[in-house]
Amino acid sequence: MTSTLLPLDPANVQGDILVGLPKKVQHYLFFQIDDDVAAFRKRLHLLIPFITNTTQAQDDRAKIAAHKKAAVEQGKNYEFLQLSGVNIAFSQFGLTKLGITDDMGDTAFTDGQQKDSKNLGDAGAPGADGEFVPNWIDAFKGQIHGVVLISGNCDLTVTATQATVLSIFNVGARITLHEVITLKGVVRPERGHEHFGFRDGISQPAVKDFDTKPNPGQETVRQGVILCGREGDVDANEESEKPFNRPACALDGSFLALRYLFQLVPEFNNFLKASSDPTKGLTADLLGARLVGRWKSGAPVDVFPLADNPAAGEDVLQNNNFRYDFPNDFETQDRCPFAAHTRKTNPRNDLEGPKIGVPTENRRIIRRGIPFGPEVTPEEATSGKTLHGRGLIFAAYCGSITNSFQFIQKSWANKVEFPPKEHVNPGFDPIIGQNKDGPNGVGPRSMVGANPSDQSATLSLPVEWVVPKGGEYFFSPSISVLRDTFALA
Repeated sequence: MTSTLLPLDPANVQGDILVGLPKKVQHYLFFQIDDDVAAFRKRLHLLIPFITNTTQAQDDRAKIAAHKKAAVEQGKNYEFLQLSGVNIAFSQFGLTKLGITDDMGDTAFTDGQQKDSKNLGDAGAPGADGEFVPNWIDAFKGQIHGVVLISGNCDLTVTATQATVLSIFNVGARITLHEVITLKGVVRPERGHEHFGFRDGISQPAVKDFDTKPNPGQETVRQGVILCGREGDVDANEESEKPFNRPACALDGSFLALRYLFQLVPEFNNFLKASSDPTKGLTADLLGARLVGRWKSGAPVDVFPLADNPAAGEDVLQNNNFRYDFPNDFETQDRCPFAAHTRKTNPRNDLEGPKIGVPTENRRIIRRGIPFGPEVTPEEATSGKTLHGRGLIFAAYCGSITNSFQFIQKSWANKVEFPPKEHVNPGFDPIIGQNKDGPNGVGPRSMVGANPSDQSATLSLPVEWVVPKGGEYFFSPSISVLRDTFALA
């Protein structure tokens, strides 16, 4: 990679990375490339005009905002604009199939997520050959070469765009792409909230020289934390910042960690009710907020420790403006448990503060996922048992899977000693933390600090309410690399 780079060109970066494809519905088309690789690469060249870049994604979002504003001013009901977006990414299997032999410089990506699944803590058991096999659906147990992301205002638009994509690769009798599975996500009626009911996607980092007006509390990271080959694309596990040796085709691309996560919502809600004690002030809502680190509105418990503030949860000037640095916040769990999901996955001053002074910039990710599945039915709510599959298609972009996504899951969420506190082991992240040291890769979990009036008490977490059922690691190339290296004219 050359040391002198031109300034970042947003039109050369796929749109889902830095901005996010506008979506009410999103399909993830996982595919395998057929044996006629040259034919696939020629068809890929035809797809490139359909790829949504960052500038186009920004323009689409501006159109949506203007359309909403006009509807409000005219007193009309807002109707979604008919828009769609397309991005594409490839796994290591896909790069190998295409004949791209460059080492992308990320061991997790090279190995693939199925090989990494035990390391992440996913449930599973040794197969006939002795190799670990995760409890995933079959579609993700074989090779996946790539994924096409298709977003839009409704399922009809997205389905039509997906048909166009497939027709490009499979026109006539020549088949160049085989669909493995399509995952279909849809924004919930409670827009911006995941299936447990909590506002999601609040604490995204800002990217230097691109996000020029960060919100209060929003940390700005160097471009290389998200985009390969840019400033800050360094090994966070080295004592000194050692730049990764990226190939030329990596520049302005980003790694994509994609996970198919099922959520056991009725069981989670039942646990909150059974473990709360309203007579002593520990309501189910407060307990849930302390496990997550936010109230359902999005208001952070570090700022609002005992009562929700819905207005603050919706306000971008307030909902991310905290550091876990109130007086004694490093020593006590009065405001937020050390093991709370938001604190585990973004520890802020727990690491960056003067007591430890370890930067976390290179652990940051940009999340672009979407919920899937129906709302909880009355039967499920009454029985406390999940009968219909629902959850989150988790998608996170980063400049290094090993540095960030893998590290966050393995060394933070799954590690009972994190964040590092004197005389306290915080326990597992109660939402995504996994204990692989048990039968079939599922061991007991617990945390401390859930009850603000009895912070030393251990709370058993009897169920893993988030269950991984598949996934893969991908690389999302720049537009120019797609055109000049991946495709054939």
